[in-house]
Amino acid sequence: MVSRTIPVDAFDLVIFGGTGDLARRKILPSLYRRYLAGQIPEESRIIGAARSELSEEAFRDMTRDALMEFLPAAKRDDTTVEAFLRHIRYVRVDATGQEGWDELRGVIRPGMVHAFYFSVAPSLFGNIAERLLAHSIADADSRIVVEKPFGHDLASAKALNAVLAEHFNEQQIYRIDHYLGKETVQNLMAIRFANILFEPLWKTEYIDHVQITVAETVGVNGRGAYYDTSGAMRDMVQNHLMQLLCLIAMEPPYHFDPDAVRDEKLKVIRALEPVRPEDIVRGQYLEGGGKPGYIEDSENPNSRTESFIALKVGIANWRWKGTPFYLRTGKRLRARTSEIAIFFRRPPHSIFDNAVDGQQNVLVIRLQPNEGINMKVMIKEPGPGGMRLVQVPLDMSFAQALGDEGTDIPDAYERLIMDVIRGNQTLFMRGDEVEAAWAWADPIIEGWEQRGDRPQGYHPGGAGPDDALMLLHRDGRRWREVKE
Repeated sequence: MVSRTIPVDAFDLVIFGGTGDLARRKILPSLYRRYLAGQIPEESRIIGAARSELSEEAFRDMTRDALMEFLPAAKRDDTTVEAFLRHIRYVRVDATGQEGWDELRGVIRPGMVHAFYFSVAPSLFGNIAERLLAHSIADADSRIVVEKPFGHDLASAKALNAVLAEHFNEQQIYRIDHYLGKETVQNLMAIRFANILFEPLWKTEYIDHVQITVAETVGVNGRGAYYDTSGAMRDMVQNHLMQLLCLIAMEPPYHFDPDAVRDEKLKVIRALEPVRPEDIVRGQYLEGGGKPGYIEDSENPNSRTESFIALKVGIANWRWKGTPFYLRTGKRLRARTSEIAIFFRRPPHSIFDNAVDGQQNVLVIRLQPNEGINMKVMIKEPGPGGMRLVQVPLDMSFAQALGDEGTDIPDAYERLIMDVIRGNQTLFMRGDEVEAAWAWADPIIEGWEQRGDRPQGYHPGGAGPDDALMLLHRDGRRWREVKE
C-alpha cells in the first residue's frame, strides 16, 4: 500500500509556550515527523515564543534535545534533524506585557498561512489574542489553536469562548482534543459511514449496549495540585469520552464537512439524559505496590476528587433510546488501554442446544495500545462430535493489515497540526459543542458535591471500585476485562 501525504501551503507557525512541556513532548516532535514525511514546505518556519531569555541557537538546542528524547532513534538522523532545525526561530515575548510583540511582528512574513498555537494556561488566552491583533500580527485569515481545559464549568467555558470571540471568529479557532486526531477514532467514522455492513444495525434494535473505557496504569504523576481541582469527570469524561460517545452515536452527516460533522455531534450531546446518582461510581486509588495513594499524591488528606469514574448514560432519541452507554476512566488500573466496545443483541432464538454462554457479537475499536479493530463472532469449533460453538475474533490490527504503514501510525498531534495549516476544522471542537458538554456535566458534578459523596477507595492494579462492577451486573451485563 502506497502512503499518500497531502501537501500543505507554506506557513509560519508560532508556538506560544514554545519552551514548555507540551511543545517539547508533542508539538515539536510531531512537526519533525511531518517534515520527515515531506509534508512541511521548505519556506515554512516554526517560531517559538516564550518569556525565557534564550537565543535562537539555544532554542534550537532545546528543540534538538526534545527530538532526541521523545523520538525513536530510527526516526532521527543528524542530517535530517539539522535540516529541520533550520526552520526553527525564537522570539522572547511577554504574554501579559508589551515586550517582544513588535519583534514577533517583524518575523511573521506576508503571503504565508499564519497559525498561532496557544500552548499556555487558559488564563493567558485573552492576553495573547488581544496583543496579536493590537500589534497587527494576526489578521482575518490567521488561525489560533487552543488546548484543553476549555473551562472548568459552563460559566468559565462561556467566558473563555467570549474572550476568544472578541478577537477571532469561530472559523479561526481550533480547539484541540487530541483523541480526535487518533487514527482509530477517525476510522470509527469510516467503519460507520463507508460500510453498509454496519450502519443498518447501528441502533437500539440491534445494539444491546456500548462500553467506552480509557484506563491508565499511572497515577497523577506530579499533577496532584492541578488534578485535585479537576478530577476524572472534568479531565476525561466531559471532553475525551464525550467525543468518542458522539462519534458512535451521531447521525450520518450530509457530507464529511467540519460543520456538518460537528452539527451531528452537538445533537447527541443535547440529547443526553440526566444521569441518576445511582448510575455514577467514583473512586480514588489507594496506596499499594510501593506507590502512594491518591491522597498522598494530591497532598490533600480531605480530598473528595475522583481518580476513577464510571457512568451509565442514556440518549433520548429514536436511534438510541433503550441502549445504555457505559463510560469508565481511571488511573492506577490494571492496564493502559483505550477502547470502544459495541455489544450487539443476542439472537432472539438459538437453534443450537449447546450454544456457549453469551452468543453475542462484539465490535471492539482499540485506540491504544496496538490500534485496530476486532469483531467477535460465533463459529463451529473444528472437529467431529456435533455442533459445538466457540467465539473467535476477526482481528485487524493496523500493524498487520497495513504493513510498515500500520507500525508507523502518526501521532494525533501530527494530523491535527497539519489540519490547522490546511484550514480543516472537522476534528476540532466548536464553541457551542464545548458549552453543551459542560451543560450536561455540571449538574452531575454539582449533585455529588451537594450530597457530599466521597469516592470509594480501590486497590491499584485492579479494575476500579467494586461498585463499578455492580453498575453493569445489576443490568445483567459485565465490563470487558481491561488488559493490554
